[in-house]
Amino acid sequence: MGPTVLFIHPDLGIGGAERLVVDAALALKSCGCKVQVWTAHYDVNHCFSETLDSGIPIQCCGDWLPRSIFGKCLALCAYIRMIFLAFYIVFLSGEQFDVVFCDQVSACIPVFKLARNKKPVLFYCHFPDQLLTQRISLIKKIYRAPIDWLEETTTGMADCIVVNSQFTAKIFQETFSSLSHLKPNVLYPSLNVRNFECNVLDDLGELVPKGREIIFLSINRYERKKNLNLALESLCVLRDKLSTVDWENIHLILAGGYDERVKENVEHYEELKNLAANYKIGSHITFLRSFSDKEKLDLLHNCTCILYTPSNEHFGIVPVEAMYMKCPVIAVNSGGPLESIVDNVTGFLCPPIAEAFSEAMEKFVKDHTLKTTMGMSGHARVKEKFSFEAFSDQIYHYICMLTGYQ
Repeated sequence: MGPTVLFIHPDLGIGGAERLVVDAALALKSCGCKVQVWTAHYDVNHCFSETLDSGIPIQCCGDWLPRSIFGKCLALCAYIRMIFLAFYIVFLSGEQFDVVFCDQVSACIPVFKLARNKKPVLFYCHFPDQLLTQRISLIKKIYRAPIDWLEETTTGMADCIVVNSQFTAKIFQETFSSLSHLKPNVLYPSLNVRNFECNVLDDLGELVPKGREIIFLSINRYERKKNLNLALESLCVLRDKLSTVDWENIHLILAGGYDERVKENVEHYEELKNLAANYKIGSHITFLRSFSDKEKLDLLHNCTCILYTPSNEHFGIVPVEAMYMKCPVIAVNSGGPLESIVDNVTGFLCPPIAEAFSEAMEKFVKDHTLKTTMGMSGHARVKEKFSFEAFSDQIYHYICMLTGYQ
């Protein structure tokens, strides 16, 4: 039996960060580690299926604490929730563990250092939190200053720092000036391909009107920073490039993570529906709010191409999932997709403008063989560069290094 690893995570929902945490837990379990996950929020109706049937114990504590104060101070509340959760684990839970795997919120790290038998901490940095919000007003700048200082200071207290891409490693060193002496390790998120080896449907039923064979798919949370507007704008520009016959063969599915507790999800969903109506393309779009892992595989299997619209995405697991399912990707030419996608081989990397995206989309309309050739190349790339075995070996190496296990 290997070391016992305690994962601590703010909200175990269905985002990219949560996918990484679940995969890391499964990887370490497969290497012989005992794993346990603690979180401030966990909903069995809004989670990855592996959290229900993998045998990994999940404990929830602190969900009674507010997520925001009248819709504001989200970062402050997240820090308070994680610090409370860490205090509970260390001083009240009685949990025994050898090492801590922490991500997203580093403010809880000092708590584990205060413990009588303090344990080593591995911190996985998806992206510096201070770069995920704008400082529009003086009040916001004053509010964020101590939070930014706390993030940088507590991140530096981790015994091992890991990031999700070379892009994030560069941003990490540029952002945390006091930590410039540290060189974070890069651990690319991976796919547990066993989750992709199941029977899939050969059609999408009522999601797509009959006769529409060119299906573009966007998978991202309903958040404004994901730039989902770009998918709608690109579809609108594409319409003007095509004949009426070709246009009637086109459909877009906007599938997004959606949580009714998150005000932005609710607002942005309505904004996008209104935008589609204004562009007069609503009949060529299906809006899908949240979906199961099985439904995601059905979507990827049946679509022609993925539209991945965020700029400067830290890594982006969706393009990797799509490529494994032999689905090409059109993505913005910045951030993580520069490391996962090979331009003109497994998909297209474009500037974040509708004209560029629509030109790439038009290629799939005009050349029906492109999906097959690019899909095969993408599948081979994922197996070579993002295998679950390589991911497991690397993360297990870090855990053993921190705990002294051989």
